[in-house]
Amino acid sequence: QVHLVESGGGSVQPGGSLRLSCEASGLTYRRYCMGWVRQAPGKEREGVATIDGAGPSSYADSVKGRFTISQGKGKNFLLQMNSLKPEDTGMYYCAALDGPCSSEVLARSTLYNYWGQGTQVTVSS
Repeated sequence: QVHLVESGGGSVQPGGSLRLSCEASGLTYRRYCMGWVRQAPGKEREGVATIDGAGPSSYADSVKGRFTISQGKGKNFLLQMNSLKPEDTGMYYCAALDGPCSSEVLARSTLYNYWGQGTQVTVSS
C-alpha cells in the first residue's frame, strides 16, 4: 500500500525559501508519477510540479524558475521553493499516480491515486 508523508512546511517572509519533503513507501519510483499539489484558502487545488523516472520534471507557470522538484535519498521526494511570494501560501500535498507523468497530470490533480496529509506553507511579512 502506498503511503505518503510530507514535512518541511512553515512560515517564511516573502523572498525566503523552504524545502518540502515527501517520504514515500509502497511504490516503485520508475512506475509512478510523483507530484506536488497546493491549495490556497478558498481556491481549488493547483498542480505545482511533477516528476517520474522516465522524463523531465514539469512545473506550473506560476512557479517556474523558483521551485525545483527532485528525488532525494531513497523514496524521498523534495520540493525546493525559492523566492517565495505571498500567493504561494497554502496547503501543499504530495501525490502519486500509478503511471507516467504528463501535462494532463499537472493540470488535473484529480488524476492522482494517492495523497499525503499535507503540510502548510505561509508566506507573509
